[in-house]
Amino acid sequence: MMTMTGGSAPLFLYALRTVTEGAASAAYDWIGRGRKEDGDGAAVDAMRLALNQLAIDGVVVIGEGEKDEAPALYNGERLGTAPGDTALDIAVDPVEGTTYLANGQTNALAVIAVAPRGTMMDPGPAFYMEKLVVPPAARGKIDPTWPVERRLTALGKALGKPVADLTVYVLEKPRHRGLVERIHDAGARVALYPAGDVAGALMAAIPDSGIDCLMGTGGTPEGVMSACAVRALGGDFMGRLDPQLPTEQMAVRDAGLSATHWYALEDMIRSDNVFFCATGITTGLLLDGVRRTATHECLQSMLISGASGERQKLINWRPRPQGIPGGTTGGPAGAVTGSAA
Repeated sequence: MMTMTGGSAPLFLYALRTVTEGAASAAYDWIGRGRKEDGDGAAVDAMRLALNQLAIDGVVVIGEGEKDEAPALYNGERLGTAPGDTALDIAVDPVEGTTYLANGQTNALAVIAVAPRGTMMDPGPAFYMEKLVVPPAARGKIDPTWPVERRLTALGKALGKPVADLTVYVLEKPRHRGLVERIHDAGARVALYPAGDVAGALMAAIPDSGIDCLMGTGGTPEGVMSACAVRALGGDFMGRLDPQLPTEQMAVRDAGLSATHWYALEDMIRSDNVFFCATGITTGLLLDGVRRTATHECLQSMLISGASGERQKLINWRPRPQGIPGGTTGGPAGAVTGSAA
């Protein structure tokens, strides 16, 4: 039996990477084809198949939607081969950045996070969350309710940097125009990316990665998954549910959730015994995308363990089944390069 603690923890994390590798490999065939539903569907099927081969008793807390909306990896679905043993909460995003996968753009990832049963926040009907992510040196030293300028001043003090040397990761969305202006007015730099909410959060939590902080509103599911990784990395993650449409605002209110309260990292993930894995689909800031030759497939993953505090970047060359045609560089997936500390 494989457990999440003790000597079995590294083996569990290594096994978990097969889940995101499978999803990334399946999604690869849909890069740049303009069919995001097909790419996401292929990744969902591959991820579900891999999860059902693990000796766990997993429940999807954050998945592809409610049971009547998603045929697989729906919220509440039970996965694994060991009912009643190794009880886990699971958060998945088979393709983080489906539109960017379809368009052949940067930063598409396959992502999974797991935690002991009952320790992962269930955001209910909230699709969007405002986030603040900082590295370990700034943990507990910034109040997310402060104005942007004060946050950056406190961050610079914690990191021993002038504000002019800080770089803030922000998703390139119309809703962030005012935020970007305030960051610039404070004197800091902005790294704008069209996608990659999870990658940005991890970069912000990793010291000396080139990203000092993440600010702005992105997906709530991606926020909870990122919070798992940030907790394991020793950084800080704070989030506020930020519904964008009237229908979402009503659903959040009807669920008894607050859109003004800032959730601390410990509210979202109530255990240190967490595991996170992401595999690149298209090359981005954090990971290289899938590459294929006539005989092999190359996948790059980041594995993070809260049990040990370790993070690993793993490159896996897998033999390809014979007789399947394939390119040599991964096409659009090789268009952008990037790395993380």
